[in-house]
Amino acid sequence: MSSTKLHAFMRPFKVVFLKEVVDALRDRRTLLRLLIPSVLMGPLLLLALSGLIASLEERAELRQIQVVGIEHAPTLRNFLERQTYTIKPAPADYEAQLRATTLLDPVLVVGKDFEQELAAGDQPTLTLVTDSANQRASAGVGTLSRLLQGFGRERARTQLALRGVPAELLQPVTVEERDLASTQARAARLTGIIPMFIIMAVLYGALTAALDSTAGERERGSLEPLLMNPAPHMALVLGKWGAVALLGMAVALLANLSFIPAQQLIKSDSLQAMFQFGWHEVTSFLLLQLPLAAGLGAALMAIAIRSKTFKEAQASSTIIITLVGLAPMVSLLNPGGEAAWYYWVPGLAQNTQMMLVLKGETLDLAKLLPPMLVGVALTVACLSYVAHSMRNAVSR
Repeated sequence: MSSTKLHAFMRPFKVVFLKEVVDALRDRRTLLRLLIPSVLMGPLLLLALSGLIASLEERAELRQIQVVGIEHAPTLRNFLERQTYTIKPAPADYEAQLRATTLLDPVLVVGKDFEQELAAGDQPTLTLVTDSANQRASAGVGTLSRLLQGFGRERARTQLALRGVPAELLQPVTVEERDLASTQARAARLTGIIPMFIIMAVLYGALTAALDSTAGERERGSLEPLLMNPAPHMALVLGKWGAVALLGMAVALLANLSFIPAQQLIKSDSLQAMFQFGWHEVTSFLLLQLPLAAGLGAALMAIAIRSKTFKEAQASSTIIITLVGLAPMVSLLNPGGEAAWYYWVPGLAQNTQMMLVLKGETLDLAKLLPPMLVGVALTVACLSYVAHSMRNAVSR
């Protein structure tokens, strides 16, 4: 391509690109409606999660147990108090309160004949009452169950010692657990919410600009006069697409950056120690979104160019929004781990890549190349279709 042809191509590209960016930034109401959910939703969810964990930790530090009938089990009371637990009588309507989620602790029910059965060598029954729909009460069942198992082991050791039998017979095998997960991999269970918000930020950042630059201009009657210019149609298409992709990446950048100050507002110390999201993750996430922003921007333009009105384009674009939004859910529903085909699905590929970054794992070429190839292929195919549709519009 000669310098003259290059100049003839680049000049309309720059003009259209700058025009679309300025138009998008000028519509402040739409911009705020776009930025507020994209930038604030993730940090707000993170703060809500930290508040929940902080409240659970606070309740765990209180070391209180709700019990019905503890007067029938002085031996159990002695054990619990030696473990520094405070015993509180459960309310009379504890079942109704558990169902209504006003009682946030499981209730231990002791039978009337507990102490007599224990002394006789029988197996008295202890009942743990909870409501699986009451998440906070259910969270305390495991701790209380382990505590009661400790009481059972202590009683068994005492009985064996009285008979001169070694207590080691109760546990002939020692089991040791070894966790292979790194600190980053364990933290990814919490930071795993971030990739989905970043992907949706790219999508919604590109959505409005893509629809407005095609169907919106067609509805206002400004698209046909633009196409009547002697400039190459592909230069006009690339200018619009460049602005769409840039806006998608800009919103993704803001969504990334919003998680850095949000970490300082986390209430739970343990969650704050685990939550590792810094500038390395921000940069990596942004680079990984480039193929997605390019492909989605072009796909949205291809769908919108077929529509005569902005609202019609919005309705048509819901299929892309739904598919991209649900794609990361595949990894949650597949217990077999990641598969090679994940990297060939837009949205799912970026989610998988970002999860690997959060876990501190390296991304080799086999994991980087497929999303890039898909992004390039989708961009070329969709932009070719948009340019073809524009030429047809002029010929009509």
